[in-house]
Amino acid sequence: MDQIWRIAKTVVSLLFRRPLAGVSIIPLLADGRIVLIKRRDCGKWGFPGGLVDWGEDISTTAKRELREEAGLELKNIVRLVGVYSSLDRDPRMHSICITVAAEVGGEMKIYDTAEVIEVKAFTLETLPAGQLAHDHDRHLQNYLDNHTALA
Repeated sequence: MDQIWRIAKTVVSLLFRRPLAGVSIIPLLADGRIVLIKRRDCGKWGFPGGLVDWGEDISTTAKRELREEAGLELKNIVRLVGVYSSLDRDPRMHSICITVAAEVGGEMKIYDTAEVIEVKAFTLETLPAGQLAHDHDRHLQNYLDNHTALA
């Protein structure tokens, strides 16, 4: 019985005590503006993104999340901005976020109203830098510095 209990604890640990993988997208419009979403959970601006669904690859997740949260179409992934895995990067859970910068098109529209309350394009001068959700200020700075982070 003791051995069964140890195995059960190990299985539960393997299933539920692992970081989740997610994607954030820095959406770049043709005119140079960057699109942000205003999150319903914290009321702050941030990049569109979310968890990778079972059976999805990173680019598929990026396309889906960009469409759901901002109504935009992913045209081209420009570059990897970083992989962020710090334990305190997201107050909700331990997650690993893969952030990409991408050229996007289409019209901004919110499809996921449970998570997003506004979507807006900002010039570099009007970005609410220093006030973004989670660790998105770090992602933004890495993008602006043309730095690829592993953090």
